[in-house]
Amino acid sequence: MKNELKIVGIQADLVWENPTKNIAFFEQEIEKLDPDVDLIVLPEMFTSGFTMNPKNVAEEMDGFTVSWMQKIASEKQTAICGSLVISDDNQFYNRFVFVYPSGEIETYDKRHSFTLAGEDKVYTSGSEKLIIEYKGWKICPLICYDLRFPVWARNTDNYDLLLFMANWPVARIKAWDTLLKARAIENMCYVVGVNRTGKDANNYEYSGNSLIIDYLGEEISSLGENEVGIVSATVYKDKQESVRNKLGFLNDRDSFNIV
Repeated sequence: MKNELKIVGIQADLVWENPTKNIAFFEQEIEKLDPDVDLIVLPEMFTSGFTMNPKNVAEEMDGFTVSWMQKIASEKQTAICGSLVISDDNQFYNRFVFVYPSGEIETYDKRHSFTLAGEDKVYTSGSEKLIIEYKGWKICPLICYDLRFPVWARNTDNYDLLLFMANWPVARIKAWDTLLKARAIENMCYVVGVNRTGKDANNYEYSGNSLIIDYLGEEISSLGENEVGIVSATVYKDKQESVRNKLGFLNDRDSFNIV
């Protein structure tokens, strides 16, 4: 069990539907990181941008990108995660992949498809929440549009860290900032939000604004608009537990079932 967890999120100007160039960029950025990083978080669809053309970029779970993530995790002895387009059993998924330093893999399929862009017509939605146990921390990963649905994110599993990876456009960036802080406050947990920058092939603009937020909604690390680089912080489980025990807000949460 580790009290401290050093987290890095990499904010990138993703090259449209070009896994080779995107992975080359992330590998270059990862080489610059300190060797004691515990967790690397990449954006949503980090190999392609938020494409509705899955046939152009889809990979299988034993494909190049997941193998690359396993190589990075092993060489750097860190966990690495992000979402990418996966083809599985003749269906396409916007799938979050978490790779442990051992090479072991856990996955989560995005539950809330972004209907405004037609994601629901192209990708199969997931139905199961994932709680990852890593170095004594319980981590809940969610993807982009999931951020708008607090019931799905609700901390009924006593998780310690909530991850969001996104392609969240600049037109609604205030919602990104506000909802990340709301999820941190209501769930009394650290929140990491990693977004992209640049412009995609549909002319949607992205400003990044990646954040790491504490259990009271305070920013502890952030990137400015349109910056390419990293957001990083060391988070402390004992401090979070102390505040949770003192305030006791999670003890008063409502119970419910999701159907």
